[in-house]
Amino acid sequence: MDLARTEVTDGAKSRFRAGSGRGSAARLGLMALPVAFFALFFAYPVTAIVARGLHIDGGWQFGRITDVLGQSDIRHVLWFTTWQALASTALTLLIALPGAYVFARFDFPGKRVLRAVVTVPFVLPTVVVGTAFLALIGRGGLFDELWGVRLDTTVWAILLAHVFFNYAVVVRTVGGLWSQLDPRQEEAARMLGASRWTAWRTVTLPALAPAVAAAALMVFLFTFTSFGVVQILGGPAYSTLEVEIYRQTAQLLDLPTAAVLTLVQFVAVGLILAIHAWTVRRRESALKLVDASAVTRRPRGAGQWTLLGLVMATVALLILLPLGVLVQRSFDGPDGPDGFGFAYYRELTSADGGAFLVPPIEAIWNSLQYAVVATAIAVLIGGLAAAALTRRAGRLVRGFDALLMLPLGVSAVTVGFGFLITLDEPPLDLRASWILVPLAQALVGVPFVVRTMLPVLRAVDGRLREAAAVLGASPLRAWREVDLPMVWRALLIAAGFAFAVSLGEFGATVFIARPDNPTLPVAVARLLGRAGDLNYGQAMALSTILMVVCAVSLLLLERARTDRTTGEF
Repeated sequence: MDLARTEVTDGAKSRFRAGSGRGSAARLGLMALPVAFFALFFAYPVTAIVARGLHIDGGWQFGRITDVLGQSDIRHVLWFTTWQALASTALTLLIALPGAYVFARFDFPGKRVLRAVVTVPFVLPTVVVGTAFLALIGRGGLFDELWGVRLDTTVWAILLAHVFFNYAVVVRTVGGLWSQLDPRQEEAARMLGASRWTAWRTVTLPALAPAVAAAALMVFLFTFTSFGVVQILGGPAYSTLEVEIYRQTAQLLDLPTAAVLTLVQFVAVGLILAIHAWTVRRRESALKLVDASAVTRRPRGAGQWTLLGLVMATVALLILLPLGVLVQRSFDGPDGPDGFGFAYYRELTSADGGAFLVPPIEAIWNSLQYAVVATAIAVLIGGLAAAALTRRAGRLVRGFDALLMLPLGVSAVTVGFGFLITLDEPPLDLRASWILVPLAQALVGVPFVVRTMLPVLRAVDGRLREAAAVLGASPLRAWREVDLPMVWRALLIAAGFAFAVSLGEFGATVFIARPDNPTLPVAVARLLGRAGDLNYGQAMALSTILMVVCAVSLLLLERARTDRTTGEF
């Protein structure tokens, strides 16, 4: 009997070791396609355009780096890029942290809808954000009509738009963790005599610090690489690195200068992402979390109701007001006795011989088709990458994780222009192919898929996979039987985020979208670049349509949302 038991145990161990070996090999295999995708459609175009800018007359001109950085106007761009990102980050944290607390700890009617509403700006194209603020604080905007106040072409317009755009990053990143912190630890400190402020400062704040740092770094990253917002609201007086790269590339055709600025941005983004990865690891390993539904409750007392009211007022003024004015301007046409009607929407269906070769309304259908294909690519690549990253496996895998985040910070202008100059020869002659736009959009969608899927996959008990391997299941069958039933909701959420982000991608698409197949963000930008009330009204109408599509997508995501999927962006 003992001999038989020993043989069975040894056989199980052998199958477990074999399954573990196959699992390790499978994880390496899972990384193959994402690595190839990023090497071919990200690293290759970016490297090629930088090399073309620095390799002149048969030799490398590295002295060009010091020449460019020595120019006073370039130093001004670097300084403005840095300080406006710092100011935007500080202002966003100041305004959004109370909102993170309210969404984490309070339960109130309409919470799910409001969570989706505050997330809408984050997935809107930056050109739409700029358009909304033009309608509010620009020439002829609401503030101009009521009080004669204009803030466009000022730094305040840029800072406010950045807070509008990044409010959800803090609410979802910090609030996602805050909602899972055990409140009994803070209550224990108060029972020992600590004041409310002391208990929060010594217990809750240290626990939140990694999430706050991660949110701050992400906001800094998005504002450091800001393009559409600065281009539309800043005017010629303000230029970030991204705007300057676009100007040097598309307008001045000065590739050497653009290459140097791309390198500077690449180094800065790499440093930010390295620090962000460190804060994420601290957040994942240092805390014991509880079910979020167990700690939320109705506000109690005048102070909590006042805080909820202040957060609601902030959301109304900062987020709903710009979006509402955008919608109002889209109906501000010549129809009706009060000049209110659907004239601008009807004009979208008319043939256009200027900025477009097709009626602007076709941009909606183009964008939806591109976004669906880009979402499929992003879910495939991001899902495989998240599965490969499920078990931490040393520096190589951590480096791969950081690589997946680079498209969020590296110049989309550089990526788009790099597509044009690299993917134009066999066997990858894609410059005239429709697939080029979804490929560029998928690069931005993949990081969101990974960040959404990874916490959920890591929460799956590894012993279940081990048991499946012991019983002889292949890695694919183990994933299908163990992981998929637990992560399918997160997969839907990842697909929704990828769809919304792909729908709004602008920086790379503006280079590669053909005039007869414009996307919605490209169409809005072109209409804003043309004089006349009709073009302005059509831009407002298209922006409103895009905003509604994004809002509906996010409301559907909220229905599928689980608390485990809100800890990271």
